[in-house]
Amino acid sequence: MTAITLKGMTWSDPRGYDPVVAAARDFAARHPGVTIAWDKRSLQGFETTPVDELATTYDLMVIDHPHVGAIVAEDCLLPFDAPEVARLASETVGKSHASYYYAGRQWALAIDTAAQVQAIRPDRRPAPATRFAEVLEAARAGRVLWPLRPPHVLMSFFTLAANLGTPCAVLPGPLLPGAVGAQVLAAMQALADAVDPACHGMDPIAALDALADSARHDLIPLTYLYATYARDGYRAAPIRFHDIAALGQSGPLGSALGGTGIAVSARTRHPDLAMRFALELAGAAMQRGLYAQNNGQPGNALAWGDAAVNAAVNGAYHQTRMTHEAAWLRPRHAGYMGFQEEGSAILADALRGKTTHAAALIALDHRFQESFG
Repeated sequence: MTAITLKGMTWSDPRGYDPVVAAARDFAARHPGVTIAWDKRSLQGFETTPVDELATTYDLMVIDHPHVGAIVAEDCLLPFDAPEVARLASETVGKSHASYYYAGRQWALAIDTAAQVQAIRPDRRPAPATRFAEVLEAARAGRVLWPLRPPHVLMSFFTLAANLGTPCAVLPGPLLPGAVGAQVLAAMQALADAVDPACHGMDPIAALDALADSARHDLIPLTYLYATYARDGYRAAPIRFHDIAALGQSGPLGSALGGTGIAVSARTRHPDLAMRFALELAGAAMQRGLYAQNNGQPGNALAWGDAAVNAAVNGAYHQTRMTHEAAWLRPRHAGYMGFQEEGSAILADALRGKTTHAAALIALDHRFQESFG
């Protein structure tokens, strides 16, 4: 029998690497002669590297859904057409599965669900904030951290706009009504002025690490869920995750969806084998078993509802389920990633006083229109 090696690319955090390696070993044990070797890259590299570059080298790729429009334009992935895809669609958390559906085809399978949620130090704060005004009060008392490193500053803008009941556009046209944009940016400015300037250099991992190590902070109002931080002993101090504190009047809706999916390169020489592994990786049995047991943050709803899976992360999935189910799906057209980079820089400059809010909102809207080419 000829040995077959599939190559995969994922991201370097334990949440991105450990579960796919465990699943690959399990798959190889049941498929003699097959090996799946995983490489990894930094979170920043994961968020910015074009998928068409990866598809020339790798059979399997863990991808971010905003790349999907470019993926379709570049014809670098194989679509999923297997009967099992319908079942996975019924087992999605919020829009996770749909986030990889574009132009009538399914280009990846959700293996990891995440949205912006609230993180607290339960040893200092007995309950999460429920309103944005509570967050501001805690920030002015020096107790709040907030990851503002691009693209997370833009993700917070998206989340707060949708939470007000006026989500940003995903199709050509005005990004957001001017009055709503001004309200969102004013709220962000009030919070940015009250937190440590070091937050401008933090991504969610850095903010969660800082929260665990801090002698005074007890709250991050908007950070992507990293359920591993809720595991007992993962860091020196406990962290718990909860639904976001609302700026609007309808509760924790509108959080900007994140998460990851597993995709198969159009250039793979073993499409059937790669597809089989991807379908297993996204399935409920793997997601609530080996995947969750090896630092994975599942994308499958049956895993999210599993009592044992939740117990391992002190209820992180139960306690943020509403936020994830009501999350907002970002634009995914071919020019979106350029807008995400430039829009983040525009907002970062505004919050640092390098440009006015009015000028920033005009520039943000202009860049959004340009992104449609």
